[in-house]
Amino acid sequence: MALEILTFLFAGFGLGSMVLAARSVPSAPGALVRRRPPVWGSALLVGGCVIMALAAWSTHEDVHYDDFGSAVTLLVTIVGGALVLLGLGPFLALLLGVAGRWSVLARDRARTVPWIAATMSATALAVTVVIVAAAATSQNRADYRPEARPGALLVRYFSEADAPAALAAVRRELPGVPVVQTYRHREIRPYSLHADGADLPEQDGFVTSGVIGDGALLRYLTGDPSTPYEENTAVVVTTGDAEVASMTIEYSLFGQDDDTAPVVKQVPAVVVRPADPSVEEVFLPAKVFRGLGQDLRPDALIVDPSVHSTSVTEQRRLDRSLGGVAQTYVERGYQPPSDWRIVVVAAVVVALAGALAAAGGSDARSWQAAARRAALAAAIGTAVGVAAGCLAGLLLAWPVTTSSAWEPPPRAGFATPWPWIAALAAGLPVLAAAVAAPVFTARVRRSARR
Repeated sequence: MALEILTFLFAGFGLGSMVLAARSVPSAPGALVRRRPPVWGSALLVGGCVIMALAAWSTHEDVHYDDFGSAVTLLVTIVGGALVLLGLGPFLALLLGVAGRWSVLARDRARTVPWIAATMSATALAVTVVIVAAAATSQNRADYRPEARPGALLVRYFSEADAPAALAAVRRELPGVPVVQTYRHREIRPYSLHADGADLPEQDGFVTSGVIGDGALLRYLTGDPSTPYEENTAVVVTTGDAEVASMTIEYSLFGQDDDTAPVVKQVPAVVVRPADPSVEEVFLPAKVFRGLGQDLRPDALIVDPSVHSTSVTEQRRLDRSLGGVAQTYVERGYQPPSDWRIVVVAAVVVALAGALAAAGGSDARSWQAAARRAALAAAIGTAVGVAAGCLAGLLLAWPVTTSSAWEPPPRAGFATPWPWIAALAAGLPVLAAAVAAPVFTARVRRSARR
């Protein structure tokens, strides 16, 4: 959603920048710019910078941020960046007027300046998106918590009635592959766990993790087929040095009054190490709950990656076989989104088109002249756009990486993609010149035929 808002606001204010740039062009060829547009442009530029700076400062701490407040701050920061683009429009005519020795572009500023503003806005959008994507990717990768062992296939979110069909689909598409079953209670929040004599992750005094299953599930968690399984013993799967003597299971029967004492069951517990450091679970044997009269239902199906590595093709085939009764997921680590690349490519194309349009209306007498004018238009728009994009992107990186967790992780550092930004700044004028030359040649040939 933030990417869409950023794109639309920068595009909309970029159009406004084109209008202000056109209105700033003086009627007299020798004059620089009209007085009023630069004044408004300066106010918008300063206001946008102040807004972004304040928003970045208000989100620079590694603390809990409210979801709504973070969204508003992010929106305000994007608006600040768009105001910067709007305020830069009038100064493009000034830059082109200063470059008076390139007389053709300077004399035709009423037509060329708006297109250079389009190049500037598109370049600023591309640079901003690249920087924000780098910051968000780095933070999301640091915050990512795997949902299963690397390479494991999960089939989940099916109803109790669809559980047999989901299991049949997995066995049909993956014949001969063992399937691990997990269970859960029918009631909502049926039990809580207390670690006796252990230092485990807790919330309000209760252990926050716990999975129910049989020996196959335990061996999946540990990654060791020789892990001993006892039907009345809980297993704490952790990389820590916890020493657990027992686990206490406490639950209230469905329909009991609040005054009724809950059922308490203490079971012995042992500690084992997981197959992957990301796995931190408390394994509870299904027989313990069934022995207490608890009704269990299938919760998820797991294919152990030690037994079978599920390919993308197999996952897609399984999705078709399931027919929507369940969802599949293969743990492949953090997968950064790639939709931002589409925005960047589109912005670069628009920036190039703006530079060509700025130079295309001039009556160039040779392809060399057309190439020089296109390169000049691209250089002016790109230089200003890169500066604006770097400012907006580096300040937007703060509100983009806020956390709504009550115990937020520290901000992850990210490498600003300076090589990519430098390549854009240097390459776009060269590309504009390279494209302008054959376009001019084709235009001359069409005129000759007529």
